[in-house]
Amino acid sequence: MTYIIELVASFLAVVIVLTLHEFAHAFVAYKCGDLTPKFNKRLSLNPLRHFDVVGLLCFTFVGFGWAKPVPINPNNFKHYRRGLALTSTAGVIMNYITAFLALPLFMLVVNFCPEIPVLTEFLTFFTRSLFSYSLSFCVFNLLPFYPLDGFNLLSALAKPWNKAVAFLRKYGYYILLALIVESFFCNTLVRAGVPQADWFNILGWIMKFATNIFGYPIVALWNLLPWRIKIFWRIVPWL
Repeated sequence: MTYIIELVASFLAVVIVLTLHEFAHAFVAYKCGDLTPKFNKRLSLNPLRHFDVVGLLCFTFVGFGWAKPVPINPNNFKHYRRGLALTSTAGVIMNYITAFLALPLFMLVVNFCPEIPVLTEFLTFFTRSLFSYSLSFCVFNLLPFYPLDGFNLLSALAKPWNKAVAFLRKYGYYILLALIVESFFCNTLVRAGVPQADWFNILGWIMKFATNIFGYPIVALWNLLPWRIKIFWRIVPWL
């Protein structure tokens, strides 16, 4: 029963994280002058508009995933480079805001939710997953590999003839895919009883290191509240 509750809570958290991320891209692109997201019905909070089935399943079961990229036409931006930079960072900023708001919800559930076994377990795992997935998706998308937001931001800031950008545009997807596959096999071996495999989880190490750095200011700030009871030690293992 616990596994089912955790799976449902995890799935719902992923749905919210992915939807808000893609909506943010569409909204900022629209505000910068590009009507393409609106014409493609992506200026919406309807999750079905944004889902990529394979990416959603990967996020739910592996911890890394993606949604359908929001189609944009940078040539429509009022200011090309600024519009491209703002649109590229909109998703990760939205994820960070979501994480910032999810942590106090987790605190409220842990400290004040009445002991109703199934409901309490679901809300605890859901709010914790919403926080950790928001942070991990934020960090994951900042990686400079095509077609992630980090690459789009790098492309917007670099010169058009930059060789590093050209290399990442051509090979970034394959590098990213290789890192995801390698991380998946390492995690599988760990679950099978080979903890040493975690030492070689390149993407896992990057994500843990970066997520802890990104998550620390949020945890530190909310820990200033008087009702923070053991909250730091409850949330740290999930970063």
